[in-house]
Amino acid sequence: MPIFTVRHETIYRYRRAVAFGEHRMMLRPRNDADLRVRDFRLEVTPAPAELREERDGYGNAVTIARFDRGTIADDLRFLATVTVDQAPAGVPAIATPVPTPAAETAARGSLEAWAALFGGSGSELATAIAMTKAIDRGYRHIPRHENGVQAPAETLALGCGTCRDFAVLMIGALAHHGIAARFVSGYLHLPDDPADRVRGGNTHAWVQADVDGRTVDFDPSHGTIGNAGLIRVAVVERPADAVPLSGSWFGSAADAVAMDVMVKVRAEHAEAA
Repeated sequence: MPIFTVRHETIYRYRRAVAFGEHRMMLRPRNDADLRVRDFRLEVTPAPAELREERDGYGNAVTIARFDRGTIADDLRFLATVTVDQAPAGVPAIATPVPTPAAETAARGSLEAWAALFGGSGSELATAIAMTKAIDRGYRHIPRHENGVQAPAETLALGCGTCRDFAVLMIGALAHHGIAARFVSGYLHLPDDPADRVRGGNTHAWVQADVDGRTVDFDPSHGTIGNAGLIRVAVVERPADAVPLSGSWFGSAADAVAMDVMVKVRAEHAEAA
């Protein structure tokens, strides 16, 4: 059984000491049938007056931090470290026809036209696999650190986007085939990620869909099917409900200097099931 450790640090930097309002965090992975949290630790500096754990309407873990008004600092740090077990979820290997690049490009005028390309895939699973492969093959991944997502029509027209954009595109296209799907935010382990890399990285987004009577993860950013290396934190209907960290502070807009995010996901070892 694969074991992963995640280190997720976010640092807000300010030009002068400021006070902090309430902050909302979605950093603790889910305990699902194929994913179990072994250990979760959260360090906040400066220390909040209160840390409260709750669940949102989707069953995701949410942590609320509240600070005393007298607490001021020129940076605010959140460090989450977690260890999880993952049970590999096998997915049947099936051949899926993927539209030709020319046909796919020609259908980018609307979400409906693009989704219709996958109508003859044969099963719900085959339809979702074909979409996953088509996005991975035909769309360029670009970084964008601002919150929010592109509309599917914009992603189709541009031929590029972030993992969030690709997930929203695929969810919209699956809906045209009557397939229920959800937006997933969490972490991704890349086997070829350098072991000594500390900085860089980010959270990841993908799709969870109900196909042929089973729930399956699809990552259109990498063309993969199944849960391998995907660590779920939030499963929601809208991307806005899965923001990893948000909050407020008291000062002028010019006081904000930067936000640094550092994510590292490491595979520890495999245990026998």
